[in-house]
Amino acid sequence: MKITIVAVGKLKEKYLKLGIDEYLKRLSAYAKVDIHELADEKAPENRSEAEENEVKRKEGERILSTIPPDTYVITLEINGKMLSSEQLAAKMDELATYGKSKIAFVIGGSLGLSEAVEKRSDLALSFSKMTFPHQVMRLILLEQVYRGFRINRGEPYIF
Repeated sequence: MKITIVAVGKLKEKYLKLGIDEYLKRLSAYAKVDIHELADEKAPENRSEAEENEVKRKEGERILSTIPPDTYVITLEINGKMLSSEQLAAKMDELATYGKSKIAFVIGGSLGLSEAVEKRSDLALSFSKMTFPHQVMRLILLEQVYRGFRINRGEPYIF
């Protein structure tokens, strides 16, 4: 399985980089995982709705340019479907079973995702009704993907 995480914004915090590197190392036993870090669009402090939409549109174009047509796209959205860890594991197993071996998880920028990216999504996934910094979501997502592989293989979870 090939998993790509497409994330808007630079990861700066060292502690998050260390955690992400740890989960990437653990995941290497199960799948090829790549992270595509895309530049976030600069936006004025007091912006109009039109300016926000323009920022999302530009970020959306960059996101979509990294996703091949034969990829199953899972967008992280606050209003997406909430799944348990077991349900996410089952979804990943189902995709692998039915030949969807390329999965892209998309984490938008601070303003969210463009309409075009949402339309390209095969599954809108929510981790919570709470809002998390997109940098923290990378770590949480990798942990859940790792947990999913462990669940699917009947292996105990190792911290």
